Amino acid sequence: MNWGMKNRISRIIKPKTGRCVMLAVDHGYFQGPTTGLANLGETVAPLLPYADALMITRGAIRNWIDPAVDIPIILRVSGGQSILKELSNEIITTNIDDAIRINASAITCSVYVGGEYEKETIGNLSKLVDEGEKYGIPVLAVTAVGKEMARDARYLGLASRICVEIGAHMVKTYYTEDFGKVVEACGNVPVVIAGGKKLPEMEALQMAYNAVSDGAVGVDMGRNIFQSDSPVGMIKAVRAIVHDGKSVDDAYEIYEQEKK
Repeated sequence: MNWGMKNRISRIIKPKTGRCVMLAVDHGYFQGPTTGLANLGETVAPLLPYADALMITRGAIRNWIDPAVDIPIILRVSGGQSILKELSNEIITTNIDDAIRINASAITCSVYVGGEYEKETIGNLSKLVDEGEKYGIPVLAVTAVGKEMARDARYLGLASRICVEIGAHMVKTYYTEDFGKVVEACGNVPVVIAGGKKLPEMEALQMAYNAVSDGAVGVDMGRNIFQSDSPVGMIKAVRAIVHDGKSVDDAYEIYEQEKK
């Protein structure tokens, strides 16, 4: 791994703890103005001081994010379908030149193992890895869930390992029982968990705690933060677990105090 790529990863995964809290706000690329992101800039601004990186599309960053903000960008570069269509039918929507212009610290796409367009999305990842290696930009592979596949360790281990074999530098996947097997399948490639659908705050914090206990380097949460009744409290609580090793109860107390 070249110096530039190591440097970019170190901006996302903090060397002091070896962990990270990513804030995902790229949902609009297939969901439109989803709950909490109708005014993306208003939602994100108070959360940025507590996020280690921001996962976002190029259109959203140019419309709603102040370029003076010091936050590593994980640029979503795949899309091409909406929730009204087959989700696995993705293309690469942003070229490497634009990622460089945006000063992205990483680029990301979804891989739909088990989806109708599985081969095409694996091809997308392969092309991104080639481009990323050329310019020293790491690639985060997102293991999107194929319709016929269960979210268990066997499937997620399969999907994650394929991403690693194709060359992904980081993997984002879902938390599940026996998650340690998924992490093991990825070897030395860092794994972060997706927050997924909105959960009660205590459940989301427990999931974050379990994930890092089982070997994940952190979380990439969106709806479980920006759809919370206290988004700042929630991201502070998640940080307390990921970076400070706090218990779920202690983290929940941070969320409650901020909510008040």
